[in-house]
Amino acid sequence: MRILVTGRSGQVAHCLAEKAGARHELVFAQRPAFDLLDPRTIERTVAQTCPDLIFSLAAYTAVDLAESEPDVAMATNADGPALLARAAARAGAPIIHLSTDYVFDGSNGRPYREEDPVGPLNAYGASKLAGEQAVRDSGAAFAIVRTSWIYSPFGRNFVKAMLSLAGSGNRLRVVADQLGCPTSAFDVADGLLRMADLWGVQRRGLDATYHLVGSGETDWANFARRIFAFSAACGGPAAAVDDIPSAAYPSPAKRPANSRLDNSRFAETFGYRPPDWRTSLQPVVARMVAEARRPIHRPATHPLYP
Repeated sequence: MRILVTGRSGQVAHCLAEKAGARHELVFAQRPAFDLLDPRTIERTVAQTCPDLIFSLAAYTAVDLAESEPDVAMATNADGPALLARAAARAGAPIIHLSTDYVFDGSNGRPYREEDPVGPLNAYGASKLAGEQAVRDSGAAFAIVRTSWIYSPFGRNFVKAMLSLAGSGNRLRVVADQLGCPTSAFDVADGLLRMADLWGVQRRGLDATYHLVGSGETDWANFARRIFAFSAACGGPAAAVDDIPSAAYPSPAKRPANSRLDNSRFAETFGYRPPDWRTSLQPVVARMVAEARRPIHRPATHPLYP
């Protein structure tokens, strides 16, 4: 199966590149050749690729910055996916669009199910919700896949930030009143590839919304403690963590207190449920620690031109 993957520099795309092997032919698209803010590049990329399936992963993900530039977030996360999905419809290719827990307001007392009412608290969440609806309305065969608290050895994420801050020698103050499901981007990649495997032989699970997150739940402070425990076990940096409320860590964008997602529908439909979040976290932390120790080899330079 030939799969067009947008957002080459993102965490999930990197993990897809490692996980796919020879199972599918992945064609990665990224700026400037593919730009969600440039309709011409979207149409041209789909027409030139002739994909059997599209993984729509490219997105504006700067949650706090979106509060000061909501138009850019909306254009990237809603208008761009709308154009991509309509191009997918014309090409006869199903589209799997990645979305977020931030489409919910966090007031639910249990993990969110796909059919629960949405109500984003911030501009980023509003833009992603608009993108979901645009894909649904496009006429393409689709699936919306919501995930949360993504981490990996690539890009910017909470795990990388904690390991970097641990080297300061200070105690870290981390929010403890927001609940969620830490999710390895490798597990998301496995889930997306499972969908592609099944869609190659049967059109199971089309035109529906799914949640795909690490199993289990925690808060940011305990997430940080587990990161440091795994890091210390393999000789990496660690730090003490103090719990604080969200009010003590003000940010431009309001976050939901409950970001937990129920992934039962995905497991029932596609036969895949991500491992417990701690199980998936350990090898990622070990890899980050090992990569941080690896010497950087720079090419030799002319003595007159250092």
